[in-house]
This record gives sequence, structure tokens and C-alpha cells, in this order.
Amino acid sequence: MKPLDQYEVWFLTGSQELYGEATLQQVAADSERIARSLGDAAAVPVRIVYRPVLTSATAIAAAIQEANAADTCVGVIAWMHTFSPARMWIAGLRALQVPLLHLHTQFNRDLPWAEIDMDFMNLHQAAHGDREFGFIETRLGIARKTVVGHWEDPRIPARIGAWARAACGWHEVHRLRVARFGDNMRHVADTEGDKVEAQIRLGVTVNGFPLSQLTDAVTAAPDDAVDDMVAAYESDYEVAPELRPDGARHGELREAARIEVGLRSLLTAGGFGAFTDTFEDLGGLHQLPGIAVQRLMADGYGFGAEGDWKSAVLVRLFKVMASGLPGGTSFMEDYTYHLDPAGPLVLGAHMLEICPSLAAGRPSCEIHPLSIGGRSDPVRLVFDAAPGPGLVAGMTDLGDRLRIVANTIDVVEVTEALPRLPVARALWRPRPDLPTAVEAWLTAGGAHHTVMTRAFDPEPLVDFAEMAGIELLLIDETVNLPAFKNEIRWNQAYHHLARGL
Repeated sequence: MKPLDQYEVWFLTGSQELYGEATLQQVAADSERIARSLGDAAAVPVRIVYRPVLTSATAIAAAIQEANAADTCVGVIAWMHTFSPARMWIAGLRALQVPLLHLHTQFNRDLPWAEIDMDFMNLHQAAHGDREFGFIETRLGIARKTVVGHWEDPRIPARIGAWARAACGWHEVHRLRVARFGDNMRHVADTEGDKVEAQIRLGVTVNGFPLSQLTDAVTAAPDDAVDDMVAAYESDYEVAPELRPDGARHGELREAARIEVGLRSLLTAGGFGAFTDTFEDLGGLHQLPGIAVQRLMADGYGFGAEGDWKSAVLVRLFKVMASGLPGGTSFMEDYTYHLDPAGPLVLGAHMLEICPSLAAGRPSCEIHPLSIGGRSDPVRLVFDAAPGPGLVAGMTDLGDRLRIVANTIDVVEVTEALPRLPVARALWRPRPDLPTAVEAWLTAGGAHHTVMTRAFDPEPLVDFAEMAGIELLLIDETVNLPAFKNEIRWNQAYHHLARGL
């Protein structure tokens, strides 16, 4: 993954000419100091770029158009240091194409009680300047995040950082290309979706490619590149004895490495950031890609099994938003339950394709039979996910809109041996509890494929859904099932009306 500090958020300050040059110079100095402080905060992963104070409709529109056109600008922060008449912002806000954060702060934290005078009052006017700005945002129906508090409070850069991660994700999906090798798994419903609507709503492009193209890339993989890939496996993982150079099944490890070399070359050449495959259509591949998919996800690629392009998009989105954070992010599936009343749990896994960024320790590289797919035994990485708080989310197409359903979880340690389940897996406790969380998920029509992350809490996802205009239903420790069902009903009416007649 590329670090997010390649991206910028522009810091726009509103004022007007009324206050005179001396006041505007102070406004500029204060704004530049705040922007620099936020940019230096560890919680903010992007560069915060101070821009000159805006005092006219012409300057505002020009600054916003410039932000729209800048390849590295993923969003803007707006703050009304002094009073900035909101009608000046109408043309600029109507043209805005990047995410907006409205920062409601004040340069001085405390009032200088004994010295306060009208000069101080004129300079510190965000209390009503930002209300004027908030009105015009609402009047124009501008999606934004609002953050309130003093800029030196650590909570402020933390919230700005979460939004900036979402803005980077929004920037990414608008440029994301997804390659589908094979179609959707036959007869499956929730992995289907309207690719045209996804491109309209998110900007992502999803296209199919023949398995012969992938097979040709695998066949053409140079032997020296395969040698290097095998060496990487031996360096990074505990390789099972039968897969080592003197082992009886070393040839199958080389075949897995050849698949990875070919798949990587194809994705790189096409500029793809995500991909899907399906065990029902493997063409000339000798084994279902296992370790190749796992390692590509570890490098930041999105992936969806069985043709599930929506999950591939969501995995890539989460990978970008999680960049630089510990914890790991992966394609996932709720596979089966442990329904002990004393502590019900979800066992998450898939056939092969769980990202080793979740691993609690050094993964083991193994080969085992797979009862579906009709090919030779696939090589895969086997491990348990590290414990800690996390988030799972899935995206579905309801026909008239996209919906993301998310659940906060706690990944727990796998304490029982699983000798006959040689796949990567995660064990977790949904919040607030398994029966409530699963009932809410099923009521919402949540997907059976998900993305799991232990890198961030729901805030970046909430911010992204606001940017994208996508419905988000969050299941957490505060969920109330009757209220949750009502939220679904209200959302149905809202999204129908929002699309227009």
C-alpha cells in the first residue's frame, strides 16, 4: 500500500473584506498555524495544506474549482474564522466535487475575561460565522462532516483523520478498476449487483476478462520469477515439509507461485486495484488461487470470491482507509457458529482466501485437498486471526440502491485445536451479542461475504457512506432491534424520495 501522505486536504478559511487588512493578516496567520498543527498530528494521515483566506465569491469558487482539479487533493476543510456571508459560498459549494469537512473551532481556547474587547470579538467570530456557513450547507443539501471543538484538543485531529481516511477511500474508488475472472457463482443472489449503478454512485469500473487471458499470463510466467516467488514463500512463512525443495509436493508449490506471478503481472499491466475469481470457472489453472490471493490482499489489493465484485471493491476501500494502521484487513465470511449460551461466537473463514495481515503469528504454508473446484490440491496460508476489537461490513444491491451493513465485533483467541480445518480463520463475538447482531444483519439483508478490519472503528466508514450517499446500517453495542427495524423502514422512504420521481 502507498502511504496516504501522498494526498492533500486543503484548509479553506472564510472571512470578508469588511474587517480591514490588519485583521485579515491575523486571520491568515491563525489559520496557517491551525492547518500546520493539524497536519503535524499523528492521527491525520494526509498533508493539510493551508490556502489563502477567502473573502469573495470569486475567490471561493476559484479555490474550490482548483481543489476539484488537483489530482492529490482528496477533500477540503472549511472554517469561518470570522463572519463570511454565506451567499458568497453558493457558487463554490454547488461546484464542489471533493468531500467537505466543516471545522467549527476558534483560535483562542479561553476567553481573556479581563481584556476582552470588540477587537477580540471581531476576530473570534466562528460562533456565528460557522452557523451562517452551516445554514448554506444545509440549504444546498451539501453532504459534509461537522467537527466541533478547539483545534488543540486531541479529539479534533482524530476525527479529522478518520474523515481524511474516508476521503482517500472515496478518491480511490473513483479510480478503481476491478477485474473479474469468471462470472458470479451460479444461482447466488447477494453477490450479484448493478455494475452501472456502482459506477454512477462510486466511480468504480468492473469488467470481466476471460480465464484464457489469466491462464496465458500464468503459463508465460518466467521461471526466474517463479524461483523468486518460491524463495519469498520460504522466507516469509513456515513451509510444510512436503512443499520444500526436497519435498514430494514441491512442484505444486511452484505451480502456486507461477499462478501468483501471472496474476500479479496481469493486474499490474491492467492497472487493476481489485479482482475476483470463482472455483466454478478455473479455465486452464491447475489449482484454485489460494496463497496468491492471500498475498495480493496483503499488498493492498481488493478481492471477492465467487465473482463477488462488491466485496472486492469494499476490501480495496478498507485497505486504503486502513493504510499505515496496525490490525489487518481481509475478505471474510461468517462460516459457522459456536452457539454455547455461555458465549456464542462466529467462526469466520473461507475456502482459502483470508489475508495474512490478520494473522496472530507467522502463517504456515500448507497444501490440502479442497472438496470443490475439481482441480489439484491448492496451496494456502493457515493461521488464526489476532484478537482485539474489529469491524465487519458487507455491501448489497437492493435494486434501487446500494446498502452497507456493518457490525462491530471482538475477535477472540482460538483456544481449541482445529486439526481438520487447515484454512486461515477468525473467531469473534459480535456486538452487542450474537443473537441480536445476527437478527439485525438478517433483517437488513446483509451480505454473506464481508470485509473484516481490525485497523479502525466505524467512523471512517460512516464518513465514507455520507460522501457516497450510500445507506449504512450500523450494528453495535447500542443497537435496539425495534428501532433498527424502524430505521430500515425510514431509510426505504428516504432513499426512494432522494432519487426523485
